[in-house]
Amino acid sequence: MQSAPLSIGKLARLTDVKIPTIRFYEQIGLLPEPDRTESERRVYGDAAVRRLSFIKHARQLGFSVEAIRALLALTDDPDRPCEEANALAAEQLAEVEEKISRLTALRAELQRMVAAGCHGRAGDCRVIEALSDDSQCEHGRPLNLAEV
Repeated sequence: MQSAPLSIGKLARLTDVKIPTIRFYEQIGLLPEPDRTESERRVYGDAAVRRLSFIKHARQLGFSVEAIRALLALTDDPDRPCEEANALAAEQLAEVEEKISRLTALRAELQRMVAAGCHGRAGDCRVIEALSDDSQCEHGRPLNLAEV
């Protein structure tokens, strides 16, 4: 049973996705262009709610836009084999495991810096010293929290 058409605001509230994000997903083709009223207002149905919920969940799991596009193509063609979905999920899992590894190294480095901290002058501060010389770091290469 089809529910009443939803405005973009109602769709946003129902799915907890911001309106600009919904418009962005339409622009890049993850969401199809919605029907429009005579006054050109967007209206959405149940399929848009399901698709947007799918996209949101996939983004929460860290899937890239291109991976989501591929997964949506599979949902649009349910008779296709799901090996591609399995491969995309395995690839995402590997990326998450790499991030966990990097975050674990980051935590260990920060714990070492805090443990080596000082209570005197900034000129004698072990935290500042460790940040100034990454050769003292135990995690190998410098970590960028934005990458994890």
